[in-house]
Amino acid sequence: MDETTALDATNTPRAVIAAPVAPAPTAADAIAAADAQRTRLDFAKSAPKAFRALIGFDAAAREGLDPALVELIQIRASHLNHCAYCLHMHTNDARKAGESEDRLHLVALWGEARHFYTPKEQAALALTEALTLVADAGVPDDVYAEAAAHFEDRELAQVIGLICTINTWNRVALATAKVAGKDERRR
Repeated sequence: MDETTALDATNTPRAVIAAPVAPAPTAADAIAAADAQRTRLDFAKSAPKAFRALIGFDAAAREGLDPALVELIQIRASHLNHCAYCLHMHTNDARKAGESEDRLHLVALWGEARHFYTPKEQAALALTEALTLVADAGVPDDVYAEAAAHFEDRELAQVIGLICTINTWNRVALATAKVAGKDERRR
């Protein structure tokens, strides 16, 4: 007997006809199918001034900051906000900037993997969590003080601005049902 035969109820070998198995969709096919079902507005086209203002705020906030730190902040906020679109985009950006897979996989649980992150990155990630989840407890004094100890005033202001912009981008992406895997910055 081989895989094309089986025993029936009387233990007699019978031919088995295997049903054809459809191939799994490719990532590109899955993204295209999800995007085709999207029916929500295009924020950039519907509110171009607001969109451009947000792009400007984002660019000003990240100016002069370490690109790896920028991406870690954006990834962590996107985790907290459950924004798959931004999480996918910024994880790819971090890889392109040379970020390690270990740090990318562990950033969601950075508090239990502190040895993978510098004290400055830890302070930024703690501030990201506090400001993203601001309704829970505000920004605790100890979290702010730790960030202030690692960043000069200008840098700290930019980190705060960056956290604000990624939270806004997350909310725009969630409200408009952006499709993870489709990077619309390259339109």
